[in-house]
Amino acid sequence: MEERLRDHYFLAVRMGLLLAIEIYILLSKSVFTGASVRVLLLLAFFTGAMAGKELVEKWKKIPFFVVAVCLLFMICFMLGTEFLLLGIFLCYEILSWVKPGIIWYFVPVFFTCFPDGINVYAELMITLLMSVIYVQNDFIAESYRKRTREDDITEQRLKQNMYQREHEMQEEVRKGMLMAENQLLEERANLSQTLHDKLGHNINGSVYQLEAIKVMMEKDPETSKKMIQAVIDQLRTGMDEIRAILRKERPKKYKLALLQLEKLCEECCQKGVEAKLVTEGELSEIPEKYLEIILDNAYEAVSNSMKYAKCTKIEIRIHVMNQMIRCSIWDNGIGCNEIIDGMGISGMRRRIREVNGILDFKSEMGFAINMLLPL
Repeated sequence: MEERLRDHYFLAVRMGLLLAIEIYILLSKSVFTGASVRVLLLLAFFTGAMAGKELVEKWKKIPFFVVAVCLLFMICFMLGTEFLLLGIFLCYEILSWVKPGIIWYFVPVFFTCFPDGINVYAELMITLLMSVIYVQNDFIAESYRKRTREDDITEQRLKQNMYQREHEMQEEVRKGMLMAENQLLEERANLSQTLHDKLGHNINGSVYQLEAIKVMMEKDPETSKKMIQAVIDQLRTGMDEIRAILRKERPKKYKLALLQLEKLCEECCQKGVEAKLVTEGELSEIPEKYLEIILDNAYEAVSNSMKYAKCTKIEIRIHVMNQMIRCSIWDNGIGCNEIIDGMGISGMRRRIREVNGILDFKSEMGFAINMLLPL
């Protein structure tokens, strides 16, 4: 209801002004006497024409203006020039329809100089009031409405772009995770192939020797004992090779985490934002739980920077110290004056709080997120 009133407030003002002018003319000259039916009927038609034109599109208003002009001539011819004030109102309606330059809105003021049987000063004040009302709506209020519509359109476009960029970022993150998983599977496949190549012949040879020993054990015990010892030594050597291969081939968790962060930086660079990963210290000492926290918070921070910060640079820095791990994500964007704990920041705080860490934010020369995790 309120929105409809805001959209049609100017129509209500104009209709109220028209009725006030008509009542003023009727009361000022007492034209009710002897002609009340004709007066009210013609004024009703005139008012209906003014209201009816609001129901049609712009160029379909012309017939209503023609009818209103004809009615005005009939009113003035039959009832006197007292009703010329309605002609001034009609002029403003036409001006509001055509919307010429602002100077034209003050031209009807000169019509008050013609004698029409109404107090000149009152007519001048009414005309000036109409000019102010119409100028305010057609130039000031209309400009504000136009700017508001443009702002709404711009806001919708920004939201659409933001949602699109968020969707693209999530898609890129998903692809990065899939790539990391693929590399992990490749590492496992390489490990399986290495174990097969290194130990397959060794184990098969041991099985053959044990089969031979089972046959020779009663006939030649001494030789069988030597062969059993050789198989034991061979299997021990195989176990040592297995341990060496696992130590060498097993992918490290921190390497996978770094791989994902490097991929994240690469995706930012593809979108036109320079991003880099800087590490210091012995990364292999970072617990797996901390790696998950750093990864989750880094993805959230970089996603927010790409969506809101309007930045051109992002830096992820991980520093492993003696008793502490420090991780910071910084961008050179517009920053913010107030930190609002939405879903993303609340999730960061919760993850850091679970390991008794410290999380703080800085908005100087961009925006920075600092994490301190105790070892």
